[in-house]
Amino acid sequence: MKKNKENRTAVEMVWFYLHRMICALILLFLITPVLVIVPLSFSESAFLVYPVQGFSLRWYENFFSSPTWMLGLKNTLIVAPLATLIAMVLGTLAALGFNRANFFGKAFLMSLLVSPMVVPVVIVGVAAYLFFAPLGMANNIWLLILMHAVLGVPFVVITVLATLEGFDQNLVKAASSLGASPVYAFFRVTLPIIAPGVISGGLFAFGISFDEVVLTLFVAGPDQFTLPRVMFSGIRENLNPTIAAAATLLIIFSVVMLLTLEWLRRRSEKMRLGLANGD
Repeated sequence: MKKNKENRTAVEMVWFYLHRMICALILLFLITPVLVIVPLSFSESAFLVYPVQGFSLRWYENFFSSPTWMLGLKNTLIVAPLATLIAMVLGTLAALGFNRANFFGKAFLMSLLVSPMVVPVVIVGVAAYLFFAPLGMANNIWLLILMHAVLGVPFVVITVLATLEGFDQNLVKAASSLGASPVYAFFRVTLPIIAPGVISGGLFAFGISFDEVVLTLFVAGPDQFTLPRVMFSGIRENLNPTIAAAATLLIIFSVVMLLTLEWLRRRSEKMRLGLANGD
C-alpha cells in the first residue's frame, strides 16, 4: 500500500511539472508572434526584416510627428472613452434590470443584448451602414461612437451580472428602510460594491473600441479614421516600421489593461471575502 502511494505521488509530481511545461510552451507559441513586433519598432532599417539592423527611435518619432498617425490617435482617444462611458452606463442599467426582474422573454432579450459579442463585426458594420446611410447619419463620428458602444455593452452586462451574483440585496433594503431614495442607495451602496465589475466591463469595452477597425471602415468618414484604421491602411499601402511602433504602443496598452483587470479581480475577491466574514 505504501509503495502504491509513493508511485502515485511520483506520477502526480511528473504530471504536475509536465502540465506546466506544456502550458508554458503553448503560451510561448501564442505570444511569440506578438513579441516579434517589438524589436522591429526599434530597427534602423526601413523594412520589417530580421535580424534587426541597429537601434533607433526614428519610427516612434515618425509616429508622433505624423499628422495622419496623430489624427488617428486623436480620433481613437475621442471615440473609445465616449463609447466606453455609454457602454458602462447602458450595460450597468441593463444588468441591474436583468438581475432584479423576472419577466417573459428575459432569456431571449438577454441573448439579443449580447449578440454583438457573437455576431461577426462585418455583419454589424454592413447592417449599421445600410440602416443609417439612408437617414443621412453615415460618416458621422457620433454614429461611430454609438456603434462602438454597442459592441462594448455586452461585456459590461456580463461582468456586472457576474458581480451581482454575490451581491446581498438586503443591503439596499436596509438603506431604503433608513430613508435612502433608490438613486441615493444605488450610488452609496450598490455601485461601490459592483464597481470592480463595472470597471472591468468598461476596460473590455475600451479595449474593443480602441482596437476596432472593421466597423470603422463602414461607418466612419474620411476624416474620422482611428488608429487601427491607419494601421490597416498602412499595411495595405505603405508598410514600414512605424506600424511596428504603433503596434508596440498598443501591446503596452493591452498589458496595462490586463494588469488592471487582474488587480480589480483580486480587489473584488477581497471585498467579497470581507463581506462574507462580516468585516
